[in-house]
Amino acid sequence: MTSLLTNTAAMVALQTLSQINHSLNETNNRVSTGLRIAQASDSAAYWAIATTTESDNGALSAVKDALSIGKSTLDVAYNGLDATRDSLQKMKELLVAARQPGVDRTNIQAEIAGLQTDMVNKASASVINEQNFLAVDTSAPGYNATKSVVASFERSSTGIAISTIDLDLTNLVLTDAHGTTASKTGILDKQREVSPLDLGADGVAGGTGADADTPAINASILDIEVGALGDSQAELKVLEKFIELVDEALTEVVTAQNVVGVNVARAESQHSFISALMDANARAIGALVDANMEEESTKLRALQTQQQLSVESLSIANASAQNILALFR
Repeated sequence: MTSLLTNTAAMVALQTLSQINHSLNETNNRVSTGLRIAQASDSAAYWAIATTTESDNGALSAVKDALSIGKSTLDVAYNGLDATRDSLQKMKELLVAARQPGVDRTNIQAEIAGLQTDMVNKASASVINEQNFLAVDTSAPGYNATKSVVASFERSSTGIAISTIDLDLTNLVLTDAHGTTASKTGILDKQREVSPLDLGADGVAGGTGADADTPAINASILDIEVGALGDSQAELKVLEKFIELVDEALTEVVTAQNVVGVNVARAESQHSFISALMDANARAIGALVDANMEEESTKLRALQTQQQLSVESLSIANASAQNILALFR
């Protein structure tokens, strides 16, 4: 039965065309954006996971930048320590040369003074991003001997956490701007015991009695002065103590370099790990929301064909009412 008021065929064709147009719009959006899930309405669960992971990747990118800055700061500190180690080695060699009786210690002292100034200058110049780990003021308000480099951003069921690479400056500082000489803690300016020298009354090591001419002496690397020393047994012993003092400082600098070097390696390793983690997160996001372009292009071509056929079907259904007119001719 054909009805003028209700065209069932046209209604079916129109509904089919509407569904095809809806699917075609979805496919067009996926092809144009490259996303299978572009908003929460597409899939609330997957969209939430992908959005959170993308946010975490942004935080990890900031961590990478922090690691780069932190590694550069550690590199500067390591280079400053390395330069100081080289200067201390030269000073040690000069003091050994000064131990030889008859040597002109005035000229040697001139070289030592140059090395002392050079070490202080290099410690003060070891600055990046207004951070100096080698020349500090331990008496400054808010001074913190622990320096931290942001190393990781972590999310768990209990919340988020920030991991850090911590560096203790206690045994790394070369010069301390603390006002009290006795309270300075830097490797170069802290007071070390140079005597008593355990000299006997006759000025010979291991002799008997006390030697009033050799009072207790405390000195720092920056206080070493050999220009006025002569060739007496006591003065030669002071020179030997100076050599021990420099050797002790040299060992401390080497230890400090080891500490900084380990943290540089940690920063480099963590930087590589964060890069790999960000890549893994990006792949996870892609697996959740990216569109399969080969599949979508095939679907697009099929839907375009279905749309054309559906339009043709609707046209035929609408024309059926016109055919009734032939019955009245």
